[in-house]
Amino acid sequence: MSQIADSIQIRNTTFKNRIIKGAMSEALANHDGQPNDLHIGLYEAWAKGGLGCAITGNVMVNIAAKNEPGVVAIETERDLAKLQQWAAVGKKYGMVQLIQLSHPGRQCPKGLNKETVAPSAVPFSPMLATMFGTPRELKHEEILDIIQRFATAAAICEKAGFEGVQLHGAHGYLISQFLSPLTNKRTDQWGGSIENRSRFLLEIYKAVRAATSENFIISVKLNSADFQRGGITEEDVITVFKAIDAAGIDLIEISGGTYEAPAMAGAKAESRKASTIAREAYFLEFAEKIRQHVSCKLMVTGGFRTVAGMNAALASGACDFIGIARPLAVETDLTNRLIAGNDVRYAVNQIKTGIPMVDKMAIMEIIWYAAQFKAIGQGKKPNPKLSPLLVFLNYAKGNIKAVMKGRVNSRKSA
Repeated sequence: MSQIADSIQIRNTTFKNRIIKGAMSEALANHDGQPNDLHIGLYEAWAKGGLGCAITGNVMVNIAAKNEPGVVAIETERDLAKLQQWAAVGKKYGMVQLIQLSHPGRQCPKGLNKETVAPSAVPFSPMLATMFGTPRELKHEEILDIIQRFATAAAICEKAGFEGVQLHGAHGYLISQFLSPLTNKRTDQWGGSIENRSRFLLEIYKAVRAATSENFIISVKLNSADFQRGGITEEDVITVFKAIDAAGIDLIEISGGTYEAPAMAGAKAESRKASTIAREAYFLEFAEKIRQHVSCKLMVTGGFRTVAGMNAALASGACDFIGIARPLAVETDLTNRLIAGNDVRYAVNQIKTGIPMVDKMAIMEIIWYAAQFKAIGQGKKPNPKLSPLLVFLNYAKGNIKAVMKGRVNSRKSA
């Protein structure tokens, strides 16, 4: 029996299988951050395809702090009716849905928001400084406000009918910025020791737990490392995992990297150990190590491409869930096919147009997938052979200024 087909329970929610769609930017919302029928059509396609659980693309807790154009924001009950429709799609087909809540902190392209904030006013590396400005350091009161925003958004998600949320604490976003000594230079209660640097994450968890019912699932996405010299150490990472586990977190998704070292997209693949490559997943080795320290459920995303590799990871006990992202952008019924014993058909490679300036900015990692998501949301089939150049030219027609100024984000998902 294939272990990926096994059901599992968290709190009072049953996951019908072990496949979870990892978060990917849908880029389908309007300027005001409102969800629409394209989101519902997209998630319905994945639900029909047998998916056990979908983690949404990151949803902002503050519309004034977007990480990229087209993201959904939840600040009030303004869009409750549409969110209820979105949640109902999952329930109709037995697909659990977790809304990924996020604040980008300093990781906002220039010109997208009025200002950029972060734990400390740390500039980006010279290579990325043309795209991302130096942030302003957050005041204590502002930190408390952001914590409450996560709680407010989570409560609205529960009211809408979603089974839970995922706190985005990886990939260089705000929670991750507080955790890393590279981006957190504070000397108050929010910085310094790993206990202080973890405080922001733990306070968000406590606030979200207090604002929701005991059956509401709270997950977090955390880096196994940020792959940067002087960044968070493995010892500190284990401390963070143990602390959030002890606080009561239900599920941790293990990832890695930041914009300045994007391991989350497999960018470090060439330096991985042969044993890791043989087992496919980027972060499985770390999962095996962390399993000894935590009792919550673990999810590993990135690199899984064969049923045998997925079943082996589950059988080893290193993880409880298999996270898959990019292949689901071109194969919406992938879960049903995996459970039937078929491997991933389309191993999605880096998206390139052949135009050096464009490829250097890596904006295709957003807009090529967004084009697939829009088509799926409209009820069409995704096209794995869709021309990146054609997608870029269509995009550039209405966004040429943004493209030239590098104001389009380059987030990659595994």
